[in-house]
Amino acid sequence: MSIIVQVEPASGTPPDVEYRWDADTDILTANLRAGAVSEGMSGSVELTGSDGSWLVLDVAKGRINGVEVAVWPDVRTRSALAPPSDPEFATVTVPSRRSQPGIASVEVGGALVAEADEAERTIHFRLGGAKQIKTVRIARDVLLDVDHRNRIGGVWLLNVPPFPANS
Repeated sequence: MSIIVQVEPASGTPPDVEYRWDADTDILTANLRAGAVSEGMSGSVELTGSDGSWLVLDVAKGRINGVEVAVWPDVRTRSALAPPSDPEFATVTVPSRRSQPGIASVEVGGALVAEADEAERTIHFRLGGAKQIKTVRIARDVLLDVDHRNRIGGVWLLNVPPFPANS
């Protein structure tokens, strides 16, 4: 999978996240509260796993405004799954393609692996194979793994509320 982003240090407070479960479809949506205005792609980036799973990044003017898990990969439960401690707050921009600036939807396929802690309150989606990454915070409860070539390598969802059937 290869979604190239621009990463720059940010200041201030990371935006809040509002999670929503759809109990009928098992869709989990994480909406990021409005952030700074930027320039870049507007539309959706669909990350499709080879097993049929998919994750959608909602992008407006280059900024990721939401993450939706619509078709879940098999989730591996880990007894100890902790996000990287104290990742830097960063502005992540998904630029428009120079060759196709009007494109509003991108689909990228490959390996998509989901891991969760035992309570399923921390979920980590890894995209593609193992690679050296750094993790940045784009919202209070959403982190992105970015590799040395500025490609998205993973998404962390933190403090996920329980699925409604389990509450």
